[in-house]
Amino acid sequence: MIIESIKREKDKQDRYLVQFDDGAEIAVTAAQIADQGIYTGRELTEEDYVELIESLEISTAKKKALQILGSRMLSKREIEKRLSSKGVTAETAQTVTDWLEGIGAINDREYAKSIADYYSAKGYGTARIRDELFKRGINRDLWDDAMVEISEENDAAQPYLSKKLKGSIDKEDLRRATDALCRRGFSFEEARTAVKRYVEAIEEGEVVEEGEAVEEDGYL
Repeated sequence: MIIESIKREKDKQDRYLVQFDDGAEIAVTAAQIADQGIYTGRELTEEDYVELIESLEISTAKKKALQILGSRMLSKREIEKRLSSKGVTAETAQTVTDWLEGIGAINDREYAKSIADYYSAKGYGTARIRDELFKRGINRDLWDDAMVEISEENDAAQPYLSKKLKGSIDKEDLRRATDALCRRGFSFEEARTAVKRYVEAIEEGEVVEEGEAVEEDGYL
């Protein structure tokens, strides 16, 4: 196969159409032309052509992945799924996410830790945090490390209870607060213990932190 011509595509910035003598055509960018050594008159074997197409696919997928990532933190699995939705093959998506991981653009271990810290600070329990890690496709092997600094003694629940109850120890208020903690990922025993600690603090005259209005939900 011989590259017969390279023409700029009409109304498309930085897009070129490469035409081969057998009628085949491929669309490329200026950067790909330079990177892949594409020029008029170049002769390619069938193997060369297949390698070129694969290289172009990976190059295009890398550009898409960087656009998806932007300034946000995303997991490897999240990027793979988004690339797949844009028509990138599973194999190419994995190659690209491996590349992103290799250059330090994504780091699932750090991402998992940031998720755990965020939801713990918002007063959510371990069950909710695990659910968030699962939804983001974080490997289960990273969960324990991400949550190692999160107290199992309901410390995260205390600021939430203080803001929600605002000093009340009414039995009905305490019951609703216990139910709310369970919905936020605490086990019933954890929630009950947290409420008990809250009541003890109030009875001992500790200052209740009013803070801002309770945020019932939130996502990174």
